[in-house]
Amino acid sequence: QVQLVESGGGSVQPGGSLTLSCAVSGLDSYGIGWFRKAPGKEREGISCIGVNDNTFVGDSVKGRFTISRDKARNTVYLQMNSLRPEDTAVYYCAAEKAWWCSMVAADYEYWGQGTQVTASS
Repeated sequence: QVQLVESGGGSVQPGGSLTLSCAVSGLDSYGIGWFRKAPGKEREGISCIGVNDNTFVGDSVKGRFTISRDKARNTVYLQMNSLRPEDTAVYYCAAEKAWWCSMVAADYEYWGQGTQVTASS
């Protein structure tokens, strides 16, 4: 069973930056997605990266968030810049043993525990 361990959440002022990390055992075999869930809102796909480092980024974060993979560290990162109050949510990484990645939550079998991100003045 693959394990996902997230870290890097916290509180920042609007305009600030955070980097989330998702450590995944056996990362080379998995497509990884980042999702977020805010109170009263549907879960939203943010970004994903496939085994061959192909990436997708959601429209709501395009130009501000960047996903990357460090195979030596078995870790996927989500660099978040220019954070806005509407980015406040619990962020989750998810993994599926496939070469592709997806922005659809139902496509993923394994999930991390979630990490809170708050952008507020």
